[in-house]
Amino acid sequence: MSLDKKYDAIVVGGGHNGLVAATYLAKAGKKVVLLEAEKELGGATTSVKPFPEFEARLSRYSYLVSLLPDQIVSDLGINFKTLERSIASYTPYSKAGQAGGLLISQNWDDRTAQNFRDVSGSDAEGKAWQKFYGEIAVLAQRIAPSMLQPLKTAKQLNDEVGLSETWKYLIERPIGEVIRERFSDDIVRGVVLTDALIGTFASSDDLQANRCFLYHLIGNGTGQWRVPQGGMGALVLELKRVAIAAGVEILLNSRVASIDSDAAGVSVTTEANEKFSAQNLLFAGAPQTLAKIRGTAAPTSLEGSQMKMNMLLTKLPRLKSGVDPRLAFAGTFHVNESFSQLETAYRSASAGSIPSDLPLEMYCHTLTDPTILSPELAASGYQTLTLFGLHTPASLFDKSPEAAKQVAKQAAIDSLNQYLLDPIESVLAICQDGSLAIETKSPLDLEADIGLPRGNIFHRDLDFPFIDSESGPAQKWGSETDQPHIFLAGAGARRGGGVSGIAGHNAAMAALGND
Repeated sequence: MSLDKKYDAIVVGGGHNGLVAATYLAKAGKKVVLLEAEKELGGATTSVKPFPEFEARLSRYSYLVSLLPDQIVSDLGINFKTLERSIASYTPYSKAGQAGGLLISQNWDDRTAQNFRDVSGSDAEGKAWQKFYGEIAVLAQRIAPSMLQPLKTAKQLNDEVGLSETWKYLIERPIGEVIRERFSDDIVRGVVLTDALIGTFASSDDLQANRCFLYHLIGNGTGQWRVPQGGMGALVLELKRVAIAAGVEILLNSRVASIDSDAAGVSVTTEANEKFSAQNLLFAGAPQTLAKIRGTAAPTSLEGSQMKMNMLLTKLPRLKSGVDPRLAFAGTFHVNESFSQLETAYRSASAGSIPSDLPLEMYCHTLTDPTILSPELAASGYQTLTLFGLHTPASLFDKSPEAAKQVAKQAAIDSLNQYLLDPIESVLAICQDGSLAIETKSPLDLEADIGLPRGNIFHRDLDFPFIDSESGPAQKWGSETDQPHIFLAGAGARRGGGVSGIAGHNAAMAALGND
């Protein structure tokens, strides 16, 4: 390789956003090189065998798809399928000593209506739910196309959407205040609030929760979270295929050591002292990492707040409520996620303690897509279980990372087991060394493994998908930085959160407009 290879664009980072950005540029006729620090592509969107003796490929970090727009799939010719879950969520609870559960189907039905009746004592809560999410569905349909367009001001987007009342309660008022106003039951309130908290360490009355809620609900115009067939690794393989077909040069084990820029363009040197130059650089990692490489001030941000656990089960556990576990775990399974429990857990974590009644979200990939298991495991009834622990900020793990992780892991197990007839330990597969097939990742692990700053899955605080005023910073696509030839192409770009490819698309459009 020559000492200085020249390209039209350098893309740093081979996760889904980097691959999307590189492919758009290459399809536009640009000479593109993608530099990936690790030995394989994917970043947070990888599938792995965490338990080597079992043929089970789990989506280790990110695990569901909502925000990936059909337009990107079509533009790039991605042959990638997502599968609908018939169950949206199940929330076990105990009332007056009786075990029950709120089962919500993906599409409203009589069973869902009865479950709302059982938990709240009337039809009012179910009607409030349908009205609330009906309003949001219309907003999602109208706002989703703007995610792949140049940024608009708040007024422009509000006028375009034409739903001033919905806009007001989702954008301008704290989501916690709105939830308390629209719903009366603590459990129902909590199910609504969960979408405002995944990945965000915030109170329900912080507008940061509103931003998280909005991103969870507007995905692809439907907000529906779907299961990637074959796991997240299937998406990475497809993105690699279309990138190579478009002419992208992909270099693995190419960690960037320095980035220099001037009015003419950018130059990059890797740790192996390979040198590259181009007119534009698209950085598909965290803005904090970019700042460190460039020697500039890093943006401040909330800490990551989720613990991730991956499990392989010999069978699904039975529940005290008596519900079929194939229904309960088919959608998102909520534990300790009533509104009051979520707020209590936030206060506990803010005070420096791992919440004892740890809020959890889980789902079973294999109930929707058994292809991630070998035929032998699938035939034997094995299942996977993916768990997110909420309100577990990185600071709780700083003093004693491994000890704190074990405390958090046990809190998660105890929280789950209070609703199970079969303790989760009794149905976990057993590895050859005698250990249980359960993998735990703290926010600090997420930073060490895949570069998420303090474990923040969004890289930094989420922004609303618009600019505040006409006189705001020079942001056309939300990818621009202080250097005209460097663009953010990762989750830390405005409109970058989630497994969407939106940040990659928008950075490519910004770079093409910069030619």
